[in-house]
Amino acid sequence: QVQLEESGGGLVQAGGSLKLTCSGSGGISSLSTMGWYRQAPGKQRELVATITGHYARNYTESVKGRFIISRTTNWSAIFLQMNNLKPEDTAVYYCNYKRLTVEAWGQGTQVTVSS
Repeated sequence: QVQLEESGGGLVQAGGSLKLTCSGSGGISSLSTMGWYRQAPGKQRELVATITGHYARNYTESVKGRFIISRTTNWSAIFLQMNNLKPEDTAVYYCNYKRLTVEAWGQGTQVTVSS
């Protein structure tokens, strides 16, 4: 059973940086797609960035040029480097794993950006 655990969230001023880490266990497949989603208060959960087993990366438009997704070669962890953070980036950030019919979520980590 795939298990994910996020860390690295916190409070930062606008323009600052944070790096999120998602540690995976329980049979992470190199053929999976892993990524980050976020949910702000009163809003639906939205995709932030994903990375495939072939290192293909996808970003939502609002974070392009500011966020970078990466992973370890053994898929034990993925990261989200967030630069030039804005107040509208404030949300709970969730790690996600998808492989065929298997999907898993982490418990989330809070990111708060003050203006």
